[in-house]
Amino acid sequence: MTLPTTETLNLDLDGPVLHITLNRPDSRNAMSLNMVNELMAVFESVRENTSIRAIVLRGAGGHFCAGGDIKDMAGARQKAAAGDSDAYISLNRRFGEMITAANQQPQVIITVLEGAVLGGGFGLACISDIALAHCDATFGLPETGLGVIPAQIAPFVVERIGLTQARRLALTGIRFKGEEALRLGIVHEVANDSAALDAALGNTLEAVRRCAPGANRVTKALILKVGHEPMDRLLDQAAVDFAAAVNGAEGQEGTMAFVQKRPASWNQ
Repeated sequence: MTLPTTETLNLDLDGPVLHITLNRPDSRNAMSLNMVNELMAVFESVRENTSIRAIVLRGAGGHFCAGGDIKDMAGARQKAAAGDSDAYISLNRRFGEMITAANQQPQVIITVLEGAVLGGGFGLACISDIALAHCDATFGLPETGLGVIPAQIAPFVVERIGLTQARRLALTGIRFKGEEALRLGIVHEVANDSAALDAALGNTLEAVRRCAPGANRVTKALILKVGHEPMDRLLDQAAVDFAAAVNGAEGQEGTMAFVQKRPASWNQ
C-alpha cells in the first residue's frame, strides 16, 4: 500500500503494525497544523485497511509531544488581525477533528510516552487504546497557565479519568510523572528505562497479534458507543454482531485453533 508523503512524521510499516513517529525534535514534537493535517491524512489512508492491525504513536528525540506549536498561534493572530474572525476557531477545531479521528480509528492505537506529554500530546495519550510510559515522562495540561483553555482535549481527558480528576488537572496545570499517570488511569504500564519500554511495546504488539483483527475492530466500535447510545439498543446490536462473529471465518478459525491447540491463523 502507499502511505501519504509526510514532512513532520516518520512512517514505518512493519507487517500488521504502522509505526508513526512525531518528528519535530527541535520543538519537542510540538504539534503544528501541518502535523495535525498529516496525521489526519495517515489515519484516513489506513482506516479501511484491515491488514494494518495496530498503530504505534511515539515521538523522536526523547519526547512524545509538548503540545501545540506557538508559531501556529502567531499565524492565527495575523489572520485575525487581517479580518479572519474565525482564525483561532479553525486552528483549534482542526486539532479536535484529528483527535476525534484518532479516537475512532478502528486499529488498536498504542502510544509510547517519553519526555514531554503535554497539551495535545496529553490528549493523544488519553485516546489511545494502550498507553505505555517511561517513568520519567512528564504529563500535564498547561493551557490555563498560559491564559488559554484545553478546548479540544478536556472532553477526552474526562472520558479517560473521570470528571473529578480531570477538573484537578485542568484547573491547576500541575505536572506529574509516569507513576502518577498510571495511578490516574491515563497509562496502562510504566517502564523504568528505554529498554523496558521497548519490551513492553513488544509484549503489547504480541498480545494484539493473538486477537482476531475483525473481532478487535467490532469490539472497539462497541466499546466506543457505551454512554452514547441507549444500553438496550447497544446490547441488541452487540448480539447481532456476536452471532455474525461466531458464524464468520474468524469465529470458525478461532474455535478450530482452540480445539487443535494451535495458534490461530491471524497470530503472526
